[in-house]
Amino acid sequence: MFRLLFLLPIILCLGWYFFLRHYAIPLKQGKKGFIYILAFSAFVLGFFVLMMQITEYSPTEL
Repeated sequence: MFRLLFLLPIILCLGWYFFLRHYAIPLKQGKKGFIYILAFSAFVLGFFVLMMQITEYSPTEL
């Protein structure tokens, strides 16, 4: 699951882009949405990194 987490901001940004295109909203006006998406994705990534540090998880452990 962790190895696919990088897809989260890509999929969300693509979805936001297609939403803006569908409703003919200029990208400049929708820039704030991209910033929110990236901030949310950074928060999620930070949370999982923190949880991995707290639990001393190593992806190579079996």
